[in-house]
Amino acid sequence: MDRISELEQELAECRRKADRYRLLAEQSTDMISRNAATPDWTYIDVSPAVERILGYRVDEIIGMSGYALFHPDDADNLKKRADSVRYSRGMYTNTYRYRHKNGHYIWLETTSRTIRDEDGKPLEVICVSRDITERELAQQSTRRLARVVEAASDMILFCNHRTHQLTYINESAYRTLGLEQENPVVLYLDQLFPKQVLQEMIEPALQHAALHGVWYGSIPLLPPGSLERVAELREIIAHRSRNGNRQVEYYSIIGRDITLQRKAEEQSKRQQLEMAHMSRVLSVGEMATELAHEINQPLAAILNYCNGTQRRIEEGKIREVSEVAQAMELISRQAHRSAEIIKRIRRFVRRTDYQRILFPINETCEEVTRFLHQEASDYNIKFTFRFEGNLMVEADRVQIEQVLLNLVRNAIEAYDNQQGRERQVIIQTKQLDQHLQVSVIDKACGISEERLRGLFEPFMTTKANGLGMGLSISRTIIEQHGGQLWADSDPASGTRFHFKLPLKSGE
Repeated sequence: MDRISELEQELAECRRKADRYRLLAEQSTDMISRNAATPDWTYIDVSPAVERILGYRVDEIIGMSGYALFHPDDADNLKKRADSVRYSRGMYTNTYRYRHKNGHYIWLETTSRTIRDEDGKPLEVICVSRDITERELAQQSTRRLARVVEAASDMILFCNHRTHQLTYINESAYRTLGLEQENPVVLYLDQLFPKQVLQEMIEPALQHAALHGVWYGSIPLLPPGSLERVAELREIIAHRSRNGNRQVEYYSIIGRDITLQRKAEEQSKRQQLEMAHMSRVLSVGEMATELAHEINQPLAAILNYCNGTQRRIEEGKIREVSEVAQAMELISRQAHRSAEIIKRIRRFVRRTDYQRILFPINETCEEVTRFLHQEASDYNIKFTFRFEGNLMVEADRVQIEQVLLNLVRNAIEAYDNQQGRERQVIIQTKQLDQHLQVSVIDKACGISEERLRGLFEPFMTTKANGLGMGLSISRTIIEQHGGQLWADSDPASGTRFHFKLPLKSGE
């Protein structure tokens, strides 16, 4: 009787344990199943979680082929030992797509163990499966984002917020910095920027990003491994922790390789300089008759002084050397006048690089009118100057002279075939806040509204022999100096050309 009682107690304990395991299996959010150890993986038993995960009732799925529900691309993961399969201590963990009752696929992660008899023959497979669709989709999104970041043409770097060590560098950044991706190096921000730039620009930018979440701007970057490349930092994003303190965890730094852009800008600048030079040469060519006449005047005066002095010597009217000195002084003065005209022409047509210097604008305006003295005389033009103070401008003097020459010549030629009007060209300078404004004003009949709209377009001209590039090049020159060039006109008061430049004032 004692032995029977012990057996009954053991049986009761086994039943209690079985009930506990059954309760655990039934209450588990994971799907626990027994599958046949055959190629079709037939379901022998399954926990109630199957309905929440796969949509089938327990009685529906028992006897169904488990293999038939695999996505075709994932069905043989275990046989192929795919990357999605992990093995540890007799258990396989497989990540795969599995068909839901409604027809769509979900992602499952299943850990399985094969149960064998004493001879090692497989009896069944015990599986524990869970729905990881959300996790897998999030990981896929992260992987896609990582591929985008890695393939981006912009430089993308992750920076530790405390040490300023660069913890990640994408392929574009490696290429721009002249580093080898196969041989990673430890880099810090102070290796990419001079100390002064780091203190005055980078650190304030990081602080701004930490405070506002993001910083935008432009900071030059010096690649340590490449002397030929030019880059700049464009954006900094501060990433914060998700816990309560919301502290900055790291920064994303986005930069751009602007080597090709800079080369294109330099090429464009060289082309614009060449166009400006050609325009100056053409302008001098258009003024050839007037310039020849202006040079001819002092030469004719020199010839007259020489002939007159020689004749007086031959007639014996000059007996003292002092009487010759007066003639020589007059000849020298006219020679200097000729030399000054030639000097102005040579300086104006010379091919030069962009040279930014500080010079007085009022003096330059007067210089240009002297250059156009003969043309103004031919048109019976009177120049009027309305200058304000001693205004200094920092710019390329030859190019600003070219702009003034174009505007003043246009004002002179505006009086062509004009009768009964005052022939006056007014040149005015004044200070407006931190800008200098120069105005060239004529009192001719004005420009039509239609012509005014296309006035600065290339090849727009009313001159018989003009190319129509003067005003277009003038606007380009002024805009390159950070200024503006515009015009307004009406038949009653004439036409007014204005340009503004950043000002430097001096005594």
